[in-house]
Amino acid sequence: MKKSVLICDDSSIARKQLAKTLPADWDIDLDYAQDGQEALEIIEKKNIDILFLDLNMPVMDGYQTLEALQRRETMPQVLVISGDVQPQALQRVKDLGALEFHKKPIQAKVLRDSLVSLGLLTQEPGKRDFRIENAADEFSFSECLQEVSNIAMGQAASVLADMLNVFVKLPVPTVNVLEVSELQMALGYGSKDSRFSAISQGFVGSGVAFEALLIFNDTSLPDIAKLLSSTGRIDQDREIELLMEVSAVLVGPFMAALGKQMNIDFSFGHPSLLGQNVKMSNLIDVKRASWKRTLTVEIVYEIENYNVSCDLLLLFTEDSIPVLENLLSYLVED
Repeated sequence: MKKSVLICDDSSIARKQLAKTLPADWDIDLDYAQDGQEALEIIEKKNIDILFLDLNMPVMDGYQTLEALQRRETMPQVLVISGDVQPQALQRVKDLGALEFHKKPIQAKVLRDSLVSLGLLTQEPGKRDFRIENAADEFSFSECLQEVSNIAMGQAASVLADMLNVFVKLPVPTVNVLEVSELQMALGYGSKDSRFSAISQGFVGSGVAFEALLIFNDTSLPDIAKLLSSTGRIDQDREIELLMEVSAVLVGPFMAALGKQMNIDFSFGHPSLLGQNVKMSNLIDVKRASWKRTLTVEIVYEIENYNVSCDLLLLFTEDSIPVLENLLSYLVED
């Protein structure tokens, strides 16, 4: 009997990858949604048997979608496939009714075995109505970079969550090519009296060069100290030590996951203090001459129940863009 399947993910790349990974002998009718709200609208109009659900999405994320589905008399069988691999994420989606949790990108055999074990796929061959959404469309480079950044972000957050026994709230990464003046406006959050500190570290490999910049609002420092069990007076030297500790946990695993997806072993320089207790404009001015125009990936990390928020920026050189385009082309190959 043909099943009705819905893939819900804000990334068109992720939707295509998952569609290609579904068993070829699975007799299904396949639909797509870009966020939880769109998924719910489809479910209202059509009987969906199985929902593959991402967690980090705009408009309505995966958690909110599961909560909304629980208020319905009937809900689809839900399998979460996400880059957010924190243990608390897994437990939360199970508590909200999801049958299974898999990390991105999922392998075809893993997915098939999961579907069989859950009784959603029989071994009898059937005729599959296979459709890749917008198959004739070209996927943009920024979509590809956003998706690999999303997966790397989840793995870095998992390391931080395990280390501090917290839950890290994850956004959708943003990708833009910005002039330095635009970068200053993009980062100009907070009041004019807000102060920030930043750690900078350079990376290079296989023709790709970029700087990882981790920016902290100084109001986060007391809770960072609390999470790292730092006692006593926090002077400027101890502040730097705390920032370096968090930077090592976030940046290191992120770069390892990013490099693995692109098959690059990045070489890296020593992290350095870009600025301490300064205005955002001062941070930008330090690198104004070298940044000029840059491909930027921005990720905002927040820790639930704590006043801790930081921006991770990847600032790629212009020369890296064609190399990245070639390295990421595998994501859209048929």
